[in-house]
Amino acid sequence: MDYNNLPAKRQLAPGSDEKPQIFRTLRNIDLNLLTIFEAVYVHKGIVNAAKILNLTPSAISQSIQKLRAIFPDPLFIRKGQGVTPTAYATHLHEYISQGLESILGALDLTGSHDKQRTITIGTAPSVGALVLPTIYQAVKREAPQLLLRNIPVDDAESQLSQFQTDLIVDCNTFGARALGHNVLYADSLVLVCRKDHPACGRAQVPELLREYEYALFVNEGFSLNHLRQRVNELFPERLISFSSYNMFTIAALIGSSDLLTIMPVRLFNLLRQHWALEQIPFAPLNAESIEISLHYNKLSLRDPILENVINIIRKAF
Repeated sequence: MDYNNLPAKRQLAPGSDEKPQIFRTLRNIDLNLLTIFEAVYVHKGIVNAAKILNLTPSAISQSIQKLRAIFPDPLFIRKGQGVTPTAYATHLHEYISQGLESILGALDLTGSHDKQRTITIGTAPSVGALVLPTIYQAVKREAPQLLLRNIPVDDAESQLSQFQTDLIVDCNTFGARALGHNVLYADSLVLVCRKDHPACGRAQVPELLREYEYALFVNEGFSLNHLRQRVNELFPERLISFSSYNMFTIAALIGSSDLLTIMPVRLFNLLRQHWALEQIPFAPLNAESIEISLHYNKLSLRDPILENVINIIRKAF
């Protein structure tokens, strides 16, 4: 059916009094009658519609009578062994069929892999910059009908448990039994400064590195406490003169000051393309690593489309 010539939908203003009226109107209509209307229209007869819906012809006829009481039109006229729709019924069919198809498309009860759908992935800005290009390319290659939406991570466990997001990619781990995860990759840590920093070219020992001030990336999470403790042991008494939740802000600051910072090596390789950053070799720190994992609600595995997306992402890393 060509829907291009259908009238534009009316836009209701927020708080419009028409919305309660819509609900009151729908409350007085048995929406099952619309399914019966469509069956009679498409199959051009009460008997044929009864067979398709597994109802009796008498039940179909009674439903048509109820529809005639709602709409100012007989809707169907007997013609030979079947019925023919009136002009008004044809008009209704254009809207009802479109509405039913939209509902079925949104519900996706069959788990069809060719339906358009939006998958929501929560990430921190820096993690998103690292993983989403790879995820996007993999999903578009394997499931091109899917759309992706990226949202910030506020409370990962709550967002996943309450299905506010489909997936989360993060460096934290979560203890909730309802949540599952897969490690995508592990990234070693590096010490970073600006180009031509005084620390470049010097023998790097903890005593010398204490001479400089540091910028700290703030990442809350119980699972990182052990890593923080080990880093603090490597850099005892370091002076934190700047902290931020945004690694891009830290990179911009490092590139224009004598501050030092610690970041994952993949992120360093990305940020050095935009800011004048250098890595300071320091083997004890380079031996430490951080894991980036894909997190999901285990109930999501009952959804074949989302399960497929999880497998696509796992294989991409």
